[in-house]
Amino acid sequence: MRLAGKTALITGAARGIGLAFAARYVAEGARVAIADIDIDRATKAAESLGENAIAVHVNVTDQASIDAGVDQTVKALGQIDILINNAAIFTAAPIAEITREDYARVFDINVSGTLFTMQAVARHMMDRGIKGRIINMASQAGRRGESLVAVYCASKAAVISLTQSAGLNLIAHGINVNAIAPGVVDGEHWDGVDAFFAKHEGKAPGQKKKEVGEAVPFGRMGTADDLTGMAVFLASDDAAYVVAQTYNVDGGNWLS
Repeated sequence: MRLAGKTALITGAARGIGLAFAARYVAEGARVAIADIDIDRATKAAESLGENAIAVHVNVTDQASIDAGVDQTVKALGQIDILINNAAIFTAAPIAEITREDYARVFDINVSGTLFTMQAVARHMMDRGIKGRIINMASQAGRRGESLVAVYCASKAAVISLTQSAGLNLIAHGINVNAIAPGVVDGEHWDGVDAFFAKHEGKAPGQKKKEVGEAVPFGRMGTADDLTGMAVFLASDDAAYVVAQTYNVDGGNWLS
């Protein structure tokens, strides 16, 4: 019950990593707003977690939607002590095939969505004098470039940079901003990722997924549940002196 009495807003929480965070936070005593663009799925997810979870519609590319989601969460839960900026999309393409539309969409969700949701919640925390916690979801892809994943890598590098700048700025208000950088995490999105690499690297279906899992020093791909411990730590009082950091939770893929 390390988060007892706390309230959290988690974007992109209707499934996958975001839902794993929500479930762990509820288990640790928090009340959680599951924010997602898919309100039907978010509602089902909240119902599965019981009375300490609510569903909130949030489109992180729309400022009015972000503001409304924050207001709805505050009205339902009283205040926001913790934000996890989890909403994101993945994209991949050779440099010669990247389109402006794809670039704009990825940065609008992964970077602008992170920044302006963080801003909206930080304003709420500052107005209320809340010594809050903001956790941004980065990636090992933000640590280095990848031949076929330029736009996604650049967006997650931007998240790491935003975390550093926001962390240095907001700690003056008692708000800790940090990030988690997962490695390769198994999930439904990997079907599409594997198919992409099968096409562009001439690999058999399933080969890329097998290769990346075997390359992790820990010996396997990560799972959403592997990330929840760090999310609890960064939201807890134990992380009070941790500021503007990005933690690798990747089975040893990236050393820093």
